[in-house]
Amino acid sequence: MRPADVHIDDLADPRWTAEAREVLSVLAAMKPACPLEPEALMAAAVQQTETDGRRLDDFGDDAFREPLDVLCRSLREEAGLAEHGHAVWYAQTVAQLTQRLRLQDLLNRHPEIHDVPIERPIIIAGLPRTGTTHLHNLLSADPALRPLPYWEVCEPVPPPGEEGSIDGRVRRVADSLGMVHTMLPYLKRMFDLTPTHSHEEGGLLALTFASTHLEIQAMLPSYRDWYLGTDQTFAYEYLRTALQAATWQRGGGRWVLKAPQHLEQLGPLMHTFPDATVVVTHRDPVAVTASLTTMLCYALRATTDPIEPHAVGAYWKHRAAAFMERCLRDRDLVPKEQSIDVLFHEFMADDIAMVERIYEVADQPFTDDTRASMQAFMARHPRGRHGRVDYRLADIGLDLEERRKALAPYAERFGIREEQVREY
Repeated sequence: MRPADVHIDDLADPRWTAEAREVLSVLAAMKPACPLEPEALMAAAVQQTETDGRRLDDFGDDAFREPLDVLCRSLREEAGLAEHGHAVWYAQTVAQLTQRLRLQDLLNRHPEIHDVPIERPIIIAGLPRTGTTHLHNLLSADPALRPLPYWEVCEPVPPPGEEGSIDGRVRRVADSLGMVHTMLPYLKRMFDLTPTHSHEEGGLLALTFASTHLEIQAMLPSYRDWYLGTDQTFAYEYLRTALQAATWQRGGGRWVLKAPQHLEQLGPLMHTFPDATVVVTHRDPVAVTASLTTMLCYALRATTDPIEPHAVGAYWKHRAAAFMERCLRDRDLVPKEQSIDVLFHEFMADDIAMVERIYEVADQPFTDDTRASMQAFMARHPRGRHGRVDYRLADIGLDLEERRKALAPYAERFGIREEQVREY
């Protein structure tokens, strides 16, 4: 039986469990040792890599330094971080810098990685809440395709001594997720994460510190402005290198990828992966805005205090619209023969039939084994198994009629079916 729907009515003033309060207290006590300054973060990452008296200190191309500086400044001055939020961001950023060091060390020792081909990836581009996760899960269930499991996104290169096993990385990711779910018990209803299942490559893009994977975790207007005003090709080229390294280490076939930011970065995406098949997902933009903004507002409690839901709604209604506007602007940069638009209501009506259409465009064989693998996945992971969230526009200060009018050009361009969106 699926759990009953929940209405999250404590967005502004979270009600914490005793276990969550204990986690928050421990994190808050760490704040004095967690400076959000680029040089301090980089020094901590270098120290993290120490093995037998040797430390890694080559971060690779310096292009990451500008976005890291902008990010840190925005975190310190604009994000309104809670005391525990400083520790969360510090730990995450040091971990990303550590992975950057390890990846660069691997590339230095094995330059042949740069010659590994990444051919004809299937890339899902769409906002959260548009069916991207279900679609990604189905494609990832196909043994002929190569997804990124969550543990590999978090730690693409193992520490010394763990090269022959994934156990340590899976365990560390599981521990981290356990803490996240303690603070955010309803997150599974909106975005289900497990250590070994497929995940977005936004975490790899974040190793450049140029990624919406970072922006969704705090209110960062200066960082947002830098990101939107900067050519992101360098970040996509780094992503390609990271995929080459992942292929070199673990092998695999044709890549299947998915990240929301691709929707607004179709130019850099196609420059870097010119032979990709791009699957663009679409859903009622007002329904998407309501659920996306509620999810991000809920998740802010892991880092931010105080939380102002209407301010979050104002920020993300414009940010979500920017994704759609850039999709409208750049959709034709993807050749027609290499792309397909997936409407949410059609996908939900017959998901396997839609996947078959995608495979036809991608020239990917859809066999009986392919179908069986996808059906087996759905039997083990029924949609909505953790329950759903009751989204209401009033919770985040949005007006239904105003959003319908503002987002009409996007809905009309792609023939998107309007859904019933609850206001109160």
